[in-house]
Amino acid sequence: IYALLTGFKSPPVGLRLNEGLHYNTVFPGNQIAMAPPLSEGLVNYSDGKLATVSQMAVDVSAFLSWASEPELEKRKHMGVMVISYLLAFTIFVFLAMKKIWSRVK
Repeated sequence: IYALLTGFKSPPVGLRLNEGLHYNTVFPGNQIAMAPPLSEGLVNYSDGKLATVSQMAVDVSAFLSWASEPELEKRKHMGVMVISYLLAFTIFVFLAMKKIWSRVK
């Protein structure tokens, strides 16, 4: 998404674009029907950041990533808890096995 949003450039000299298409360096064939959606100074950031195309593309990409999986942080936390539990259980079982089999030579 980031590459597509920031890939709009002026076409090289000698390249003829089909009608209604725009030049994009990352799109296959370098011609896309979508007009460049971002331009410098399109929004005002409350923290004083400059509204560059690159910054806005980062924000759009981060939002779309979050929108696709809003529960990702909860799942990551649950995964850490499960791995911690399994690690502790494995250590407990290993120590129990050593205790039980300590008499066998």
